[in-house]
Amino acid sequence: MGECRKTTSEVEPRWPPASTSSGVKVMSIWGRLNRERERLAGCGMSDEERAWRAQWIRDQRLSVNEPVKVPQIYMELRNPIRRFYRTPLDKLEKLLAPKMGEDYANLCRMFIGKTGLIIAGVYLAAYYFKYNTNDWTRKGGWRVVRNRKSVVPGDPGWPYAQERSVGADYADRGFKNSPIQKPLTTAGAAQESTPGAQESTPAAQGELGSVDDELQQA
Repeated sequence: MGECRKTTSEVEPRWPPASTSSGVKVMSIWGRLNRERERLAGCGMSDEERAWRAQWIRDQRLSVNEPVKVPQIYMELRNPIRRFYRTPLDKLEKLLAPKMGEDYANLCRMFIGKTGLIIAGVYLAAYYFKYNTNDWTRKGGWRVVRNRKSVVPGDPGWPYAQERSVGADYADRGFKNSPIQKPLTTAGAAQESTPGAQESTPAAQGELGSVDDELQQA
């Protein structure tokens, strides 16, 4: 019999596993020398550790030409739309950098941009909430639901008077204050105040009926 086929777990991978270090074991170049307590503990640092520490400190000293700003990287990492809306604050940052330094100019630019976005968002929300609220004329928009005022014995508004007395008040949505509701209300009040007009209506209908009968007989 031939050799048994290896299971999936035993098969050697054809490619190395994905790793940010390309398969090399990750280690810290600081080691234990990063902490001052470790450098001073016991007999202190050995000659090798002292040389390692000195080399690491020298490596942190950047060249006079660093950091290098490459315009092509800026163009590559930011699309045209992003470069367009960043242009005003970019110019402001260039004006502030000689006086405040690049770090403070960048920080100032960030705060100005974020603050402007927050203010614009507040104004847009207030405008939409004021002029696009939900009412009886439209289905969309924000609907405002107000809670009843909490009044207990001893408060100035006690006893609390209900603002909604009939069923239509619970789904009013501003209809009672509409321009078409006021004429209807006025007309209804006028009809109620003149009952004689309502009583004369059947008589007038009778007269019209008699005239029609005479025309048919003729």
